Amino acid sequence: MEKIKLNYTHNDSVAQIILDDGKGNVLDHVMMEEIQQQFNEFAKNENLKLIIFEGAGKHFSFGASVEEHQKDMAAAMLRGFHQLFYSLRDMAIPTLAKVNGQCLGGGMELAIMCNQIFADATAKFGQPEIVLGVFPPPASIILPEKIGLSRAEELLLTGKSVSAEEAKNMGLINELFHDKNALDTETNAWIEQYILPKSALSLRFAVKASRIKFNHILSNFLPQLEYMYVNQLMNTEDANEGINAFLEKRKPDWKNK
Repeated sequence: MEKIKLNYTHNDSVAQIILDDGKGNVLDHVMMEEIQQQFNEFAKNENLKLIIFEGAGKHFSFGASVEEHQKDMAAAMLRGFHQLFYSLRDMAIPTLAKVNGQCLGGGMELAIMCNQIFADATAKFGQPEIVLGVFPPPASIILPEKIGLSRAEELLLTGKSVSAEEAKNMGLINELFHDKNALDTETNAWIEQYILPKSALSLRFAVKASRIKFNHILSNFLPQLEYMYVNQLMNTEDANEGINAFLEKRKPDWKNK
């Protein structure tokens, strides 16, 4: 594996996926394919009680690859990315995102899909897609379900980032710790207290039950937003201008078309 690392802990009942591309842990098609391969393996593993996602180094993830948002690649990129969400839905294995540093765009979408988010004080969360003239399909569905419509729209329409403390106050994250050491130690203690004593089978039923409405909404609306993005948004001048301006490191020249 080139862009993720995989560890099994707690007698192989916990799987840890570490996003690691050596820079901002960008979710490009290579990383997405590697994560999907692991999901395919996890689906056959009856003993898994928890999947943990974290980023190597100082950041969780800068998000999906902007290059792969370009018009000729957007459809394939979104298809592969959204499959990760469908796989997490179908596996129903409990998930936890451990976040430090930047957690942006597609990286934040992966985190908010998890059942729990634990973060340290360095964490920053944001959906900056609107700055590029586009929108994030999974976050557009998941954020209103998790934190309510008005707070979701604040993030989705402004593209601003919020601190770990603001995210905790929004109800976006479950636990906030002072630093990475505390995040690691306390996450481990939480796993030992709340996850390990449980049946892996029962945990999956609990995830399916708690997410029965959430999964219905995700399953119905994510394909619609994917269609809107690929077949409508990407045929506009401004969406392509926004992506190109970012890649060319210049200010976008919006035509409002």
